[in-house]
Amino acid sequence: MASSGKIDVLLYGLGAIGSFYAFVLSRNPNVQLTVVARSNYDAVKNNGLVINSANHGKHTVVPHSVIKTPAEANQTFDYIVCAHKAIDQTLAVTALGRAVEESKTTIVIIQNGVGNEEPFRDTWPKATIITCVTWTGAIQNTPGYVEHGKNEDMQMGLFPSPLSPSETEKTRLDTFSSLLTTGGTKFTVLEDMPLQRWQKVVWNAAWNSITTMTLMDSRSWLDSSSEAMPVTRQLMNEVIDVGRACGVTTLEHGFVDVLTDRILGMPGIVSSMQTDCKAGRPLEVEVILGYPYRKAKELGLNTPTLNTVYAIVMGIDRRLRDAAAKK
Repeated sequence: MASSGKIDVLLYGLGAIGSFYAFVLSRNPNVQLTVVARSNYDAVKNNGLVINSANHGKHTVVPHSVIKTPAEANQTFDYIVCAHKAIDQTLAVTALGRAVEESKTTIVIIQNGVGNEEPFRDTWPKATIITCVTWTGAIQNTPGYVEHGKNEDMQMGLFPSPLSPSETEKTRLDTFSSLLTTGGTKFTVLEDMPLQRWQKVVWNAAWNSITTMTLMDSRSWLDSSSEAMPVTRQLMNEVIDVGRACGVTTLEHGFVDVLTDRILGMPGIVSSMQTDCKAGRPLEVEVILGYPYRKAKELGLNTPTLNTVYAIVMGIDRRLRDAAAKK
């Protein structure tokens, strides 16, 4: 903990979701919050972080420190909350190196995808890792100004380590849970986090990719042809096949019906991947589509829809990266 007796927390990745959880954590008087900001650095540094939430009202968060890189903090932290886009986890591990003290630091991963934790575990085998899946909807169209709707939920639990689950890990999980409770957000602590991660990937593999490929919202896509829903469901079912083959046998094909009912009960939505695409930013292809694709190949599964979607989104990502490199 900080010398003041407060809990030192580093929030890495101040996009819409990272900003929302920065707000949640800032509601704890015993948290000393440092945020790593990039495109919104000037806005947050000068004016604080504004959250306009349908659930919580409008608030301005003034972090203890706003920095551009973790190294600028020149210290280690009790908790590092990773809410950055999972574009390259290896680069993130490198960037966070000086902020981690393996015996002290708990790494909290709030990201889309599967396989996200492995680079952190490989680098810090004894560190406590909390893995989280969030179903929270937020956007940041203006730097430092985040709009949050009513969708707000998270599942979290310990990611296994060679010593897991130790009493130290359980205590750190309990402490982080208490921070979220004080922050007033909805969450559940679970033991079966692989199921939660794969369930979110089934959703993301479909809607992130489809809204990005078509540049349509979900409702417009489903209304576009009689084939739209069957193709979407086929993609979800193939990802479920991969998850089950990877050992997550509690991932049932009936979950496709749950997600179908969910999307039909919502207004048309776009995805963070479509937002990144329109903004010319790299896409979270590998943790959402690439990992299931490679596992399917490794396990000899037939996933034609997944293969096609992965190839197309990879092409879009390549175009965006090439365009960015020319600037």
